[in-house]
Amino acid sequence: MYPFPQSVTPAVRSHLDAHAAFVNEMSKSLFRSFQNMCDLNIQLAQTLLEETTLASQQVLSADRQTELLSAAAARAQPTTEKLRAYQQHIARLAAESQVELARVTEQHVQNTSRTARALVDEVARSTAEEAERGIRSQQDAMRSMADPFARPSGEAQRAMSGNGGDKAAPPPQAGKEPRSSGSTAH
Repeated sequence: MYPFPQSVTPAVRSHLDAHAAFVNEMSKSLFRSFQNMCDLNIQLAQTLLEETTLASQQVLSADRQTELLSAAAARAQPTTEKLRAYQQHIARLAAESQVELARVTEQHVQNTSRTARALVDEVARSTAEEAERGIRSQQDAMRSMADPFARPSGEAQRAMSGNGGDKAAPPPQAGKEPRSSGSTAH
């Protein structure tokens, strides 16, 4: 009913295993990169929150506007430095992630390609066998449609004998009359 066999062939199993290993390793690498990025974002948020808290305390404790402006300006420089460091960390993480993904791909692509070729060869072989079987069955069907009364020779002999077990006499030849046992020619 289905065009492919129900059982899983070794070629399919090895390709699926190789592909699953590749996807698994790639997923681990991506999740590690994502986790590093989240950790960096959490660290930046904590640092900015601390800086904001310190700046707020200095602003609230300032008595004059000049102290207020100098406190805000004093906190602007460290915050800018921290944002610059954050940007450098993001660039470093992106580069490390790219290197890791390239390593994983290089490590698994040869095995996955090899198993894919083996799978393609297996599918091509089985498809050729199925096509050959289909052609043979179509040819048999065409033969039976061309002469629906033709039977294989063994069946024809049994059908002519009537009981299926006796051997039938050979059919009369054209142009000759069968002779009876008691008559003579005149």
